[in-house]
Amino acid sequence: MTPAIEGPADTIIRAGHVITLAPGDPDGQAAVCIRDGFIQAVVPAAEAGAWIGPETIIIDLPGRTLMPGFVDPHAHAEVAAKASYQMVDVRAPGCSNIAAVLQTLRDSVPQARDGWLVAQANLFFDQKLADRRFPTRDELDSVSTDIAIAVRAGGHLSILNSRALELSGIDESYEAVDYSITGKPSVQRDADGRATGIVSEMDKLLPFPALSAAQSCEAIELGVRELFTAHGVTTIGEISESREGLKIYDDALAEGRMAARIHVYLWTPGTVSLDEACTHRSWTNFRSDDSLLKIQGVKAFSDGGYSAARAALTRPYALEGHECGELALSTDQIIELARRTQAAGLQLAVHANGDRAQLEVCEALAQVAHEHPDGPRIRIEHAGNFVPDYERLSTAWANAGIVPVPQPVFIYNFGEFIPAYVGAYARDRQFPFRRMIDDGWPISGSSDVWVGSETGQTNPFLSIASAVARRTFHGDALNPEQSVTTYEALRMHTLGGAHALGEEHTRGSLEPGKLADLIVLDRNPLTTAPENLTGIRVEEVFLGGKHVYSRGGAAARTVDNRM
Repeated sequence: MTPAIEGPADTIIRAGHVITLAPGDPDGQAAVCIRDGFIQAVVPAAEAGAWIGPETIIIDLPGRTLMPGFVDPHAHAEVAAKASYQMVDVRAPGCSNIAAVLQTLRDSVPQARDGWLVAQANLFFDQKLADRRFPTRDELDSVSTDIAIAVRAGGHLSILNSRALELSGIDESYEAVDYSITGKPSVQRDADGRATGIVSEMDKLLPFPALSAAQSCEAIELGVRELFTAHGVTTIGEISESREGLKIYDDALAEGRMAARIHVYLWTPGTVSLDEACTHRSWTNFRSDDSLLKIQGVKAFSDGGYSAARAALTRPYALEGHECGELALSTDQIIELARRTQAAGLQLAVHANGDRAQLEVCEALAQVAHEHPDGPRIRIEHAGNFVPDYERLSTAWANAGIVPVPQPVFIYNFGEFIPAYVGAYARDRQFPFRRMIDDGWPISGSSDVWVGSETGQTNPFLSIASAVARRTFHGDALNPEQSVTTYEALRMHTLGGAHALGEEHTRGSLEPGKLADLIVLDRNPLTTAPENLTGIRVEEVFLGGKHVYSRGGAAARTVDNRM
């Protein structure tokens, strides 16, 4: 066999088992040959001699499984890293009830910064606590009325105490603005018109304290390593949060303090305007190689979240006082986003949770799909999660030419709670991955980690286990007939993620000519029972053939270069 990249390998990695996720996985012990950061060949170990030169380094990993690095095409790494760094953790099941939440907040009062104590709680926090409700404004006041307390239950809903409401200017006469980037804001009030403390789609409007520049740098560098690299994620589709965050990524990557490939989707208008996004080359000026950091596209919100009853549905919510959610983008705005991003060579990713949002986005996109047939794929984030009418939605996706980007980990996050919010009809209409794969949809798996995500949400094996075993937060099976195999789930989180980014030709499988982004596992996921998948550990991570992470800090074992 002739190497795809000429010359002897820089590095050869031998493992007990190699999962290439490409046709023709080798049996038994295999070797991956790497040169100049790319894969030359994947061969049985006995055939690797053709790639050995006098300077070749051989790394021996007996009993371990080698596979491609995971690709997470939709994450909010900056947000999640800062949340882990500065917020009090009151997430269930760590805090099982309201009493535990309040006690954790009391214990954490000395950590308050600039007059605020901010905590992160899970999505559907009211359903995950034993009390089956949110803490009240008055209960948060029992912790303190001098300190502003905010419990952020995901990125769409927060609970504020009286001081936080006061500092936010939310009183009896307050009227929410029409749009707050993530959706239509609202302030919940009781029968007397008093704010209950629950606010939705307003987190960008609240005066939360900011980290210093040095703290932000420390938080992001630590967060990427612990939340992503340690779990084998080598490529991150990052939804931008701030320009400061982009600079931190650039500095850390250029100076070798971070080991990841960051493909940025500029959040408009959350981080920059559409004009600024489309002219990003004039102001980004990244020092990092574009194989490590690049502006991939633009992200926009067309509706809100289910936990805040702001996802746009075709049927009314089952919750009293809620209709069908809210649309945040008009047809004209969607068309403008598509035309301008395509002209700029940027991939458009539209957040559309609800079926009505997806239908209207697809109808708008279908009007312009013919204008840029060779342009970047347009994505709809969360398409494939709640699918009340599969035939109608999948037809709309096909007509618009979009890529659905679902989140299998949401089966665990909130799959069991959706019917109580939207209606009993939702029970068997969620995450139809078996059907989507059988119909040829190239689906991916992503974390969508943000404030209030589950503990371990950035670990792809939680998402993989969710796609295979389909277990909910409380351990029930959700529509098990839509389960996929472990092999299919691995492809969703590697090649599927690469396809969502438009990068399936550069990563996602171990094939000659692709980037040598590899991870070493402590066991073979293909022979691991579904209930044990989340126990798999990443032992080593290689980025472009360079060893960048080892669990426990020990380096991968290098052996003599004679085989």
